[in-house]
Amino acid sequence: MPRWLEGPFEFLFKYSPYLYEKGAFVIGTPWPAVAVLGLGLAAVLWSYGHARGVARRDRAVLATLRVAALALLSFCLLQPGLVLSTAVPQQSFVGLLFDDSRSMRIADDGQARAERVAEAFGAKGPLVKALSDRFKLRSFRFAESASRLGRVEDLEFTGTRTSLQRGLDGARQELASVPLSGLVLVTDGADNVPAGELADLLLALKARAVPVFTVGVGRDRFEHDVEITRVDLPSSVLKGTSVTAEVRLAQRGLGGQKVQLQVEDAGRLVQTQEVTLPDEGESAVTRVHLTAAEPGPRTFRFRVAAHPSEPIAENNQQDVLVQVTDDREKILYVEGEPRFELKFVRRAVSEDKNIQVVCLQRTSQNKFLRLDVDDGEELAAGFPRTREELFRYRGLVLGSVEASFFTADQLRMIAEFVSQRGGGLLALGGRHAFAEGGYARTPLADVLPVVLEEPRTEPRFFAALKVEPTAFGMTHGVTQLAATEEESAERWKTLPPVSTLNPVRRTRPGAVTLLTGRGDGLPGPQVVLAYQRYGAGKALAFTAQDSWMWQMHADVPLEDMTHENLWRQLLRWLVSGVPGPVGVTVTPERTAPGSAVTVTATVHDERFLKVNDAQVTASVTAPSGAQRTVPLEWAVGKDGEYRATFTPTEKGRHDVRVEATRAGLTLGGHTAHLQAADLDAEYFGAEMRRELLERIAEQTGGRFYTLDTLASLPSDVGYSGGGATVQETKALWDMPALFLAVVALVSAEWGYRKYRGLA
Repeated sequence: MPRWLEGPFEFLFKYSPYLYEKGAFVIGTPWPAVAVLGLGLAAVLWSYGHARGVARRDRAVLATLRVAALALLSFCLLQPGLVLSTAVPQQSFVGLLFDDSRSMRIADDGQARAERVAEAFGAKGPLVKALSDRFKLRSFRFAESASRLGRVEDLEFTGTRTSLQRGLDGARQELASVPLSGLVLVTDGADNVPAGELADLLLALKARAVPVFTVGVGRDRFEHDVEITRVDLPSSVLKGTSVTAEVRLAQRGLGGQKVQLQVEDAGRLVQTQEVTLPDEGESAVTRVHLTAAEPGPRTFRFRVAAHPSEPIAENNQQDVLVQVTDDREKILYVEGEPRFELKFVRRAVSEDKNIQVVCLQRTSQNKFLRLDVDDGEELAAGFPRTREELFRYRGLVLGSVEASFFTADQLRMIAEFVSQRGGGLLALGGRHAFAEGGYARTPLADVLPVVLEEPRTEPRFFAALKVEPTAFGMTHGVTQLAATEEESAERWKTLPPVSTLNPVRRTRPGAVTLLTGRGDGLPGPQVVLAYQRYGAGKALAFTAQDSWMWQMHADVPLEDMTHENLWRQLLRWLVSGVPGPVGVTVTPERTAPGSAVTVTATVHDERFLKVNDAQVTASVTAPSGAQRTVPLEWAVGKDGEYRATFTPTEKGRHDVRVEATRAGLTLGGHTAHLQAADLDAEYFGAEMRRELLERIAEQTGGRFYTLDTLASLPSDVGYSGGGATVQETKALWDMPALFLAVVALVSAEWGYRKYRGLA
């Protein structure tokens, strides 16, 4: 029932709706009421049945009104009552839980939430006095966990994260041995610690008959607010890679206004972009293109200037930690025939110190040209025949080479290179590529993002294509040819056509198309560049056979770097996110000092088979240089996964280096980073979460209040049914609603007589 209706309801029916929910309706002895009703009914029927000069309809109306009034009077004689379980004074306990997190400092109602809580629950206030007269009180503070509290004035409101589940569970365990009438949860409803299952705890509280009375603090809707709700950015990139960050913004009361989104790297402004705020209830997604120019862990800050009317500004920015590596990634490029595409791809990335393209080109039957190999043994026998040899590479490019060039085992191994090793596969167009190369009935047909149809008979397919990016391709970092999306779109329009020998018009479900091409005589657009995730890796299809035209065409200036930049971006993306034998994640990557974090490592051998008998240790280096070793234990039931927890105590960046060995042999290592700092999580989604608090109260048998509607809290807790109770019956016969109803019926009878001229 809406809160504004509860006052009129209590006036009419004597008690609040909550007591009716908790009580059981009973009646006293029925015989007096039955006798009165029977005699009255007989008298009414006799008197109106023998009335002279009164129409039948009038007699029926008057009799009905008289009988209804007698029925209400008879109901009063039934001695109706409401049986309630009432707490015995000073025999039961009540737990008061106060949110001690930073979000309680927000002044969203003309006064800080913390100050309003102190006023309402002060030790000398009427509310606490009314509660202490009935119950023994135990107070708790909670943020990420719960602890005992002396006085509400001792709250500090410094918690950086809040867990309602841990707060309620901590108080429940502390009071498990005493008769408990209920828990009073005073909070804004922020719940930003994912650990624990709140729903299971609420069921346990209900089973123990421990209701939770929730008190919502703060506004459930800000008048004006801008919030960066999410930033999606790769966790690890190669130095010099252009990456796209997806930034989501939400707002209250500022829809349609323009704001400046700024991106900083170590305090240095690297990007500025104007964003139009979305309508109420919607999110604006803007994409920002960044270049990771310096190696090492980098913290990018995304920030929007605060509006003067915003109650909080901390949710206007988010920090994202990105590991920028300066490694040299190896890609194996297999070409089945001499052609210009290989030459110009190698030339495009020749100056890129982070990409090594190792080439295996067939020059004639069983003869190969090896380029950029590390030593004379590499690829000496041709294409790799073992997983160990192939899985050393991070990416694989297949040029114009037919499927029959590979053995059946090699084709399966290429599919596993993507699905199990997590490598990147790029298939290029050519006369021996895709369906024309016989791949339609091989294991690679499912790996590739395009649908391979049976090849045409003579004449062979050929089409000149004018390439253009799709709507998604306009925003993707790989297909960006200029500083802005608008300039990039214009550059695509000026590029000369390329050609293809492979009619590819459909992608597989879940695949994404970045580039399409149109040409004379084609029934529709041709897929030029598409990709899909496959298992642990990704597969790309680039169907053009002569992208080198974007460098050598007469219309392209000599100094133009479009072709070089496109291929560098494409090959860097091909190997981005490709894991090594040992992978490490730290959860969460940003935390407050003193909060535990979990280190999770996945361990493979050189064939990328998961290893369960490795010795795995983490070396944690704190900002001060202090080091400690944390052993990781195998997570039983999850092959190749090892876990450990530790608690950072210093502020700043912690480096977590994990090494794995087996039988004295090193399997590999990897480094992850953790930022320990004062978190702003409390300021995101900081409006009072009414729905969550109402659900907690409803599912446990309690009630929801705000700081302005607390007057009935002591009485409601007393009738909750928990703790030491006695049965109490509250009389209902004298409800004002009954008296008013009888008066209304008698008045209606008299009014009807007057209206019909019978009075």
